[in-house]
Amino acid sequence: MALAPGTQAPDFTLKTIGSEGLADFTLSSNFGKKPTVILFFPLAFTGVCTQELCDVTAGLDKYEDLNASVLGISVDSPFAQEAWAKKENIRIPLLSDLNKETAKAYGVFLEDLIGLGGTSARAAFVVDKDGVIRHSEQTPTPKDLPDFNKITGALSSL
Repeated sequence: MALAPGTQAPDFTLKTIGSEGLADFTLSSNFGKKPTVILFFPLAFTGVCTQELCDVTAGLDKYEDLNASVLGISVDSPFAQEAWAKKENIRIPLLSDLNKETAKAYGVFLEDLIGLGGTSARAAFVVDKDGVIRHSEQTPTPKDLPDFNKITGALSSL
C-alpha cells in the first residue's frame, strides 16, 4: 500500500543519466527549495508508460509554473531509461530503482507483473519542500494513469 499523505517521504539516492553522464540524484536535494512530483512507472518502452511520460513532458510548463520538479522512477537501468527518453523526447529526469528498494520504501512494489518479475506499480506522490507527502496515489492497475488534476491541485495548495 502506497505511503499516506502526511508521511515523511523516504529519502533516496538513485542513478540517472544527465548531461555529464551517469550521476546520482538525491530526493532531499529538493528539500527546502521546491515540491517534487514523483511518478513511479512499471517499465520503459511500454505503451501506457510512454503515454504518461510524454504527456507529462508536454505539460511540463504547468509544473514549472507551480515551482515543482517532476521525477520518473522505474526499475529499468539508467541506460535503458536514457535510450527511451531520447527516442520519445521525455524531458524529465528518469531515475533507476534497479534494486527496487525505493518502490518498496514507498509501498508501491509489485512482486510480479504479468510474469516478468518485480517492478514498481504506477503511482504518484507530491512531496512538499519540507519532505512531507501531500498527495499519494497508486493506480488500480498498471494500465491506469494517475489523476493529474489531483496532482496539480495538491501542488497548487502548497
